[in-house]
Amino acid sequence: METTQVLISGGGPVGLMLALELNHQGVDAILLERNPQTTRHPKMDITNGRSMELFRRLGLAEKLRDVAVPDDHPVSVIWCTKLAGEELARFDYPSVAETHKALLEANDGTMALEPGMRVSQILLEPVLKDWLDAHAQHVTTMFGWALESFEEDDEGVTATVRHSETDETQEIRCAYLAGCDGAGSVTRRALGIHINNITVQHFLDSGDREDFHDEPWGEERPDAPRPEFRYMIHWTSKDLELFERFGTAWHIQSPEGWSIISQNDVDTWTIHIPPKCYPNITEADPKEILFSVLGCTFDCTINVSNAWNPRLGIADSYGAGRVWLAGDSTHQVIPTGGYGMNTGMGDALALGWALAANVHGWGGPGLLEAYEIERRHVGARNRWASARHSSIRAKIVMACPENLHATGDAADQARGEIADLIRELGNLENHAWGIEWGYRYDASPVICHGDGEPPGYEWEHYEPSSWPGGRAPNLFLREDQSLYDLLGAGFTLLNLDAVPGEALQEAAASVGMPLRVLSLSDDKLRELYDYPLILIRPDQHIAWRGRQQPGSSDEARAIINRVRGV
Repeated sequence: METTQVLISGGGPVGLMLALELNHQGVDAILLERNPQTTRHPKMDITNGRSMELFRRLGLAEKLRDVAVPDDHPVSVIWCTKLAGEELARFDYPSVAETHKALLEANDGTMALEPGMRVSQILLEPVLKDWLDAHAQHVTTMFGWALESFEEDDEGVTATVRHSETDETQEIRCAYLAGCDGAGSVTRRALGIHINNITVQHFLDSGDREDFHDEPWGEERPDAPRPEFRYMIHWTSKDLELFERFGTAWHIQSPEGWSIISQNDVDTWTIHIPPKCYPNITEADPKEILFSVLGCTFDCTINVSNAWNPRLGIADSYGAGRVWLAGDSTHQVIPTGGYGMNTGMGDALALGWALAANVHGWGGPGLLEAYEIERRHVGARNRWASARHSSIRAKIVMACPENLHATGDAADQARGEIADLIRELGNLENHAWGIEWGYRYDASPVICHGDGEPPGYEWEHYEPSSWPGGRAPNLFLREDQSLYDLLGAGFTLLNLDAVPGEALQEAAASVGMPLRVLSLSDDKLRELYDYPLILIRPDQHIAWRGRQQPGSSDEARAIINRVRGV
């Protein structure tokens, strides 16, 4: 029987990220993926700034940018009547290069260390897998193998895995099992964990309350209408001039409800269409659907077409004991905002370092229990934001005039009114920085929470601070080096004023907890962090802060024990 410390079920982006983090932490792992190769279907088109911070931490940010849309391309969201029609409204965002220049110039902690990146999952996954296969010292990938069942005991987990083509089975013994196996997760189903689903209508019925995401467990709404399916077509075409008739665009969308995504700004696109746009859409020729919906014909090759169901779901639990879940196995959102894979990236990092701490013996089970509390809060918050963004699109579709494509003064007025509504409602789904990198772990039992009133916690905005539980704000110390580049794989004690910190060092050393001391003299850092001593976790979140070191060895041990889950 083969043995390993962690068995990962699922080789999509979340499973690959977890494998990368475990390798980074020196933990042996085996990654299973039922498909023989990385995805061939279009999924995900934006890797946000927070996810890029995590890839930079692993030394992979530039490798991913090499396969992404070039960094000088504009990022525009354009609303129109049809592709062959007229522009109604647009939202233009800076390119990656422009964003990078802006964050260097601001250097005030308000922005992510890395700009976001436009890249299809078809291109992202191979970069991660190839790096693991070529460089990982602790991870083995087994593509073409799927988790079939498992049995857990006090000492570990015995998993039965099956080869997808030959039906060969084998057993793998592991200390921990991580289910990163998607919305239909075999791992979650075996644990008997329920996915709690809501709809955009549920959100609308809530009155757009800002505390909607704080309903932690909630109840499913059986009375809410089931979400309408969407039809996806993925195609290639050399007719770049047609698809850039409004200029280089990331998204082209219509108040009729369809939305085009440019996958590479060269020849590959995806469209999502509501069924009302074409009769019997699931039975029709995809090319004819495209030509009808977009109002023009063009040479193209259809790669994939299928119906899919929008989901707003979150699991009642993220796992227990020696079996834990991450990514779509715990939360599913509508693509608006790009919170699916990006939320999963945070899950993978959080689960990875908690598993590593337990495998290496310096962390306690409290870290894994805290993983659920921390990441389920983020999942619920991001589900709420996804519902909110989808509701904005729903409002535009409901207001779409029947004479959208007609001629004459009345039609011109109707198009002007819907354009005004689009601009009024805005495009917050692509710049809600509080969701993307401003999340905090205020309820976490492994955070030493601060006294007084916490800073603002908005989902639209991000307010940098050293409040425990929040992501440590980044500053560039010089153009090619950021604070994050100096943090350790374990904990880091940031000392900004030569304040004694030996008590925490000794307490950490006594239990084998990795702790790097980083002493920096920087006026901007001191002003931003306010406190001279900052204890930063492996996931770049602040675990504790102090104006002086703990007053006794017992106090220091209590802090270290809390943050390591003991």
